[in-house]
Amino acid sequence: MTGSQKHRDPRFPPYAFTEHGAIMAATILNSPRAIEMSVYVVRAFVQLRELLASNTALARKLNELEGKLKNHDQAIAAILSVILELTNLPALKRLSIVITADLTEKS
Repeated sequence: MTGSQKHRDPRFPPYAFTEHGAIMAATILNSPRAIEMSVYVVRAFVQLRELLASNTALARKLNELEGKLKNHDQAIAAILSVILELTNLPALKRLSIVITADLTEKS
């Protein structure tokens, strides 16, 4: 069996076996070439499974990094907003110092 028969158009033969179908074919076929090819197909399925597992791990790590970056983005935004608040303080009023001298002489 090559997979779900209800999703396959019966007018066309299947183009691929599932992993279980390849193992079943290997148990039935007895020629050295057939055994060699079925072992090759099963190894391809194993490599494909390992590749998918490594991609899953990679996707998990990317999700973790994305979460960290979002936290860092929020922290940086908070720091920048505080800096902007500090730089937009109203200008301090300048105090004018006036020195007056009494130039009239008192006797």
